[in-house]
Amino acid sequence: MTDPLQSAIVCEGLTKSFPGVRAVDALSFDVRAGEIFGLVGPDGAGKTTTLRMLAGIMPPDAGKATVAGFDVARNPEGAKHSLSYMPQRFGLYEDLNVEDNIRFYADLFGVRASDRKLRSMQLLEAAGMSEFRTRLAGKLSGGMKQKLGLVCALIHRPKVILLDEPTTGVDPVSRRDFWRILYELIAEGVAILTSTAYLDEAERCHRVALMHQGKLLFCDTPVNLKAKMGKDVLSIPAPEPRRVRDELKDAQGISSLMLTGDGVHIVVDDAARRIPEFEARLRRAGIPFDAILKVEPSIEDLFVDAVSAGAEPHA
Repeated sequence: MTDPLQSAIVCEGLTKSFPGVRAVDALSFDVRAGEIFGLVGPDGAGKTTTLRMLAGIMPPDAGKATVAGFDVARNPEGAKHSLSYMPQRFGLYEDLNVEDNIRFYADLFGVRASDRKLRSMQLLEAAGMSEFRTRLAGKLSGGMKQKLGLVCALIHRPKVILLDEPTTGVDPVSRRDFWRILYELIAEGVAILTSTAYLDEAERCHRVALMHQGKLLFCDTPVNLKAKMGKDVLSIPAPEPRRVRDELKDAQGISSLMLTGDGVHIVVDDAARRIPEFEARLRRAGIPFDAILKVEPSIEDLFVDAVSAGAEPHA
């Protein structure tokens, strides 16, 4: 059992149901200080429900969770000054400018004016927003609103940060800035739990929990997760990838197959055996392709293959 004194967040058998659906099913994991931990999965995986329980917004039906040493079911207010929760739609006041929004949240947490000014300056600079201090929040782009939301969430120097899909719909530059701020927080010993539907963002986390339909499929570092694949991954660049997919979708040895921008990505049992078989089959069908390459597996490969195969949840 994880020692709650050694971890900033601890979930043990966390469970939550709504009419007709088990949103979170016996979820267990921990997040350590100075770590970015990712809850990764598609819509409906249970990520938002998990974060809301950890933030003390809704009680679990079963299980236990502690945040900053406080039991969030018994004492949801206990972790308030050590915790920041940034939901998908953060509550910015669009008729206030950037500085006034920051001041409002600083006042909520009792941050002294001198501390607020220094912290605000540091965070706005890190977010690339120093020149927008007087701009109305309602006039900011979507990415800048998300960065301002993060600045407001960090103004009181929380020990634990809960972020619910913070980069969804954010432009690439703002997304990069967002992650740079998170990395800088690690040096301060902050524990960061972030959810995302972007499987490529799992690579940015120290550890990852892959969720599907409320259950935990895998939980480990990105490197260790990819090592658990146990199968080979093939990439087939082709000018007509849909024809490649349609021709190979019923071939032997394939556990999952998906289109990419310029080809097809396939998980197979044995690359050495399947590559010549697939090459011969595509040539017989007269389907052009550049090559069939064995590539390193990604977190996305692991997740798609696990869901396709109906994998049993495990750590």
